[in-house]
Amino acid sequence: MTHFYDTCAGPIEGLYLPTIAWEVLRRENIHTIDQLRANADRLEQFDGLDPGMAQMIRLTLAYVAPFGERTLSTKQYDPWSA
Repeated sequence: MTHFYDTCAGPIEGLYLPTIAWEVLRRENIHTIDQLRANADRLEQFDGLDPGMAQMIRLTLAYVAPFGERTLSTKQYDPWSA
């Protein structure tokens, strides 16, 4: 069964996650994107995150890259860089 979650901005810039996810990450002392990436493989172990929520967080992380890590082809098609 597919779950749909309402998301919101939180303390990690550029990420939009459900409120419950932000609460769990705060409780687990995860305050940066690097900390979240370092713990991405064990999100299901955090009390309050079900497998669907953990997968959604991983997918969100996959789409968020620091500006310096974006590929040249991404910059080439960015309308703001014209």
